[in-house]
Formats: sequence, structure tokens, C-alpha cells
Amino acid sequence: MQRSPLELINAKTILTPYSVWHLVEHIRIAQWDILEFIRDPLHISPEYPAGYRPDAYAKAEEHMWKDSVLRVKSDLASLIKIAVDEKNDLFAPIAHAPEYTIFRELLVVADHNAYHTGEIALLRQELNAWPKDHPYLTGQG
Repeated sequence: MQRSPLELINAKTILTPYSVWHLVEHIRIAQWDILEFIRDPLHISPEYPAGYRPDAYAKAEEHMWKDSVLRVKSDLASLIKIAVDEKNDLFAPIAHAPEYTIFRELLVVADHNAYHTGEIALLRQELNAWPKDHPYLTGQG
């Protein structure tokens, strides 16, 4: 019997110390940090590495999971808005951090999110958490 996705947000395998929620929350924190770095010259990043992911033993409740997902989507929408705003010169130095550009920061977010999304996909595979009719499981993908 296949478990529901909410039953699996805290599940781990022997291959990783992190659950799907840990990975989503890590994506959220890093993405938020970069968004705030772009738009707020007074932003102070979390302490690295501890400030960028929840404790490996922490578990999420449903409301925490939903909040993490909502905030990832919201901050990503804000980054997309910055990217498509024609008033922003994506290749100009960021005023408060002239060694960086908005374009560079957007690439960092895209690369980081893609890497950890791949980890989530592998974790789902290990947890047998793909829907039974998923194209990869039916040979259609």
C-alpha cells in the first residue's frame, strides 16, 4: 500500500540523513537568503552552515511542511518578478555588492534548486513515493 505524501515528509532512507521536508526547507532558506541579498542592502545571511537547514533530527508537522512549500513558491515568484522586470539590469553590479550581479544570483538559485530537486526525486524513488500511474513507473516517461 502506498502512503500519502504527507506521511512521507519526515521519512528518511539509509542513503541520506535528510527527509524531503529537510531538503525543501533548505531550498527555502537558501532561496530566501539570495532574494533578500538582492533586494536589501542591510540583509544579514544566516550563519553557515547551521543556519541553512533544519537540524537533521527535526521533524515537520503538516503546517510546517505547507509553510515551507508556500514560502518556496512565493520567494521564487519574487525572484521571477525581479528577473522579468525590464527596469532591472541583470548584468550590472548590485549596488551594495558590486562583485555580484542579479543574473549571477538567479543562476545560483536555479542551480541550487535543481540540485536539491534531484535529491528529492531520488529520495522519492527510494521511498517508493511516486504515484502508481507516474510515467516513469509505467514505462511512458
